[in-house]
Amino acid sequence: MDFHRLLADRTERMEASAIREILKVASQPEVVSLAGGLPAAESFPLDLLPGLLDAVVRKYGAASLQYDASEGFMPLREALLPHLAARGVTTTVDQVLITSGSQGALDGIGKTFLSPGDIVAVEAPTYLGALQAFTPYQPRYAQVEADDDGLVPASLDAVLSAGGVKLIYAVPTFQNPTGRTLSIERRHRVAEILRRHDALLVEDDPYSDLRYVGERVPPIHSLAPDHVIYLTTLSKTFSPGLRLGVCVASPEAFRWLVIARQGVDLHTGTLGQALASEYLAGGYLDERLPGIVEFYRPRREAMLTTLERTMPEGVRWTQPEGGMFIWVTGPAGLDADRLYEATLARGVAFVPGRHFYADAPPHDGGGLPADATSTFRMNFTAAEPAVIERAVEVIAEAMHEALRAQASS
Repeated sequence: MDFHRLLADRTERMEASAIREILKVASQPEVVSLAGGLPAAESFPLDLLPGLLDAVVRKYGAASLQYDASEGFMPLREALLPHLAARGVTTTVDQVLITSGSQGALDGIGKTFLSPGDIVAVEAPTYLGALQAFTPYQPRYAQVEADDDGLVPASLDAVLSAGGVKLIYAVPTFQNPTGRTLSIERRHRVAEILRRHDALLVEDDPYSDLRYVGERVPPIHSLAPDHVIYLTTLSKTFSPGLRLGVCVASPEAFRWLVIARQGVDLHTGTLGQALASEYLAGGYLDERLPGIVEFYRPRREAMLTTLERTMPEGVRWTQPEGGMFIWVTGPAGLDADRLYEATLARGVAFVPGRHFYADAPPHDGGGLPADATSTFRMNFTAAEPAVIERAVEVIAEAMHEALRAQASS
């Protein structure tokens, strides 16, 4: 059979995730991976699971294994309200949708809002998983400039003023891939821009509970709730394997997002939702979160201090106050893909930065930023400090060699 002739046209725009492919290689026992955005297995509440499961069985019985509402397991939606409120997201249970991870919400947003040719404005760089979720619905992308304080409001204003933008996607807090956080001043400016243009922002906020230094900043949703669909997840603080995403949307958007997901998975797994409801309602997340933060803090410090000690002159990196990632920018001419191959041969993996840029020019008509091919992302949560130090040393050694070869050519 000629299988290719049966494929839908949209598959021409669908590609395997570069990161998932890198993770296949990085999962080999001899490779130290700084590539994936993985929480440490030590942070999972394995000790609590027997008690949580017993509580679920006693409280909900067979209902915990039954089909449930597409909107989500009601006890979990109720338990999420104070958790969201602590972040600054004030909402009602009727606006909280449980999805199969944040990725499920992103796909539902693409299915609900995007027609072929619609424009999605994204940060440069942006989360690759969002591009993968949106691209099959055949949008075009407009890149919004970003710097060390996050996306540049003037650039967002210019992109929206050019017209045709259907929605904006951003990760304002501890961004993936850069770790940057949008400053409070810029958040107010972005909220004003959203209101002035009557624009819709998808605010992805999976990392804000993982703050190691500094003060919490309010989500943009708290400043312009009518113009924001807010996404978060329990993957980073409970369990990624349970695939529990949270979407807060206006009643109009909520209705369509529920309809969009019904043809995909009917609803998120009931047992996982019930376990999460007991985890939240029992106060376990609030109790354990400080310990998770303290567990990750030395890993972040190990990466930052080793970068400072080992990197060649002219290399820059972000100083994230939280989250999971550090973004490195090498000198002009550095090829991060070739650097990746060199470090992988020595048993260390990261993700070259070009994978995080949308296939679109910024609003001024240029192509990718000049330094895009010299960038790469490293994760600091999934390895021990000593392992991180050695891995960064390997990367630095390979970079020194690459720059010496570049200078002599």
